[in-house]
Amino acid sequence: MRDALSVRLGEANLHLGREAEVHGRTLYHRRRGRARARPPDQGNQPCVALTGAGVSTESGIPDFRSPTGIWADFDPAEYASLPAFRADPVKVWRFYKPRIAMLTEAQPNAAHRALAALERAGLVEAVVTQNIDLLHERAGSRNLVEVHGSIRTATCPGCGSSYPRAAVVAKLERADAPTCDSCDAILKPDVVFFGELLPAAAIERAFELARRARLLLVVGSSLEVHPVAALPEETLTAGGRVAIVNKGPTPYDGRADLKLEENAGIALGAVAGELV
Repeated sequence: MRDALSVRLGEANLHLGREAEVHGRTLYHRRRGRARARPPDQGNQPCVALTGAGVSTESGIPDFRSPTGIWADFDPAEYASLPAFRADPVKVWRFYKPRIAMLTEAQPNAAHRALAALERAGLVEAVVTQNIDLLHERAGSRNLVEVHGSIRTATCPGCGSSYPRAAVVAKLERADAPTCDSCDAILKPDVVFFGELLPAAAIERAFELARRARLLLVVGSSLEVHPVAALPEETLTAGGRVAIVNKGPTPYDGRADLKLEENAGIALGAVAGELV
């Protein structure tokens, strides 16, 4: 499985022999011989990665939509929507407080490190992520597009003052909800809530990257949340290809050039070890 993905990232020489087998919705490839990757400006370049919650589960961060995910126990409309925050920001912060602590303590895993290494090697142009946990940045990814915001900062809805994560964490040690030093309003984390528009610059950049990509590598995303879920369509319509590494089905499995039912860290770690 890792060989098929590394072939697509590096565009191996044409003499490489491969066999393909389709089992249900999963496409597996076996190779004969050894791949030599072409220079990164050929073949499937530019390659853009799109990551979701499945990338961070191996760092101890639960996902959202699986049967054991966060939304199995909490109604997002009640705890993660803009109307909920406006109605009762303290309640929303009581939900976020332990999760921000967990995100702060989490460490990048093999998938984050592999994508950063592939970027440094010129095999991945950019990472578009739905995650708010900053783990891609901490792993070393530099061309990063955070379409759902991040826990990097929180902003006062009253006066617009911005607070870095460390200051917010310090405030949460003393209270259930962080307040602004200037106007005493309750801060809003700079993550995108349900019912809130995505950052315009980030989503425009994500769609631009998807249209340019010769290969869109989807990792750890069920491709259910729009508008990000439409990025593979942009790549396919522009003539590019899609490869998916995700445990569970996505709407694009039947149209992907490759689908791996594998943990992100295992699959990407193996690919980076072979190509970098």
